Amino acid sequence: MSLAIFDLDNTLIADDSDYLWGQFLVDQGLVDKSCYESANAKFYEDYKQGSLDIIEFLSFSLKPLAEHNPEQLYQWRAQFIEQAIKPLLLDAAKQLIAKHKDRGDTLLVITATNRFVTEPIVELYGIENLLATTPAFSNGRYTGGFEGIPCFQEGKVKLLKVWLENSTETMEDSWFYSDSHNDLPLLRLVDHPVAVDPDQKLTEFANASNWPIISLRDGRCPTHHFQK
Repeated sequence: MSLAIFDLDNTLIADDSDYLWGQFLVDQGLVDKSCYESANAKFYEDYKQGSLDIIEFLSFSLKPLAEHNPEQLYQWRAQFIEQAIKPLLLDAAKQLIAKHKDRGDTLLVITATNRFVTEPIVELYGIENLLATTPAFSNGRYTGGFEGIPCFQEGKVKLLKVWLENSTETMEDSWFYSDSHNDLPLLRLVDHPVAVDPDQKLTEFANASNWPIISLRDGRCPTHHFQK
């Protein structure tokens, strides 16, 4: 039995849920389209380039949560999951998850996208453990801030280490699946790093490091990397 860790956006789903949630807010008229849409796109480009200021981004992305009551937010989120996320679920990802479950592995998703957005997505895949950036909640409402460490780059490693201290799991024979060079700190930490439909920087690093590179976009679960 091993710990099998998965990134979420562009790994287990075929797009970025953080960016798509922002676009959903724009499409529903819940934020000012003229400024929000361009800022959302710029932050996403910064993320892809590895230059994202995570504190600045969280101030931007969590602000709408503070502007509405939670009941209304949960209704919008359910609509978002149905319309924007369910079409992006990947059959090959479901097969890969099942493969690890059959091995008796413990499954964990670690994502920079905040828990409000990602928790129901992870539940759709039947994964019980989630580490994500946590929106602050006080007096029955979201505050627009966040709690603890942002789950991004080195923050993923820090949060994982805290999680391990409070569990019976270890990093022995561990796996991590990710598409992004932003996850190199955690990819370097596990015994079995796997690049999934990787960006250019991660592709180059994976090739140089002789890491497996797989795709979950064609509907078939690649299993050859289990033999490595």
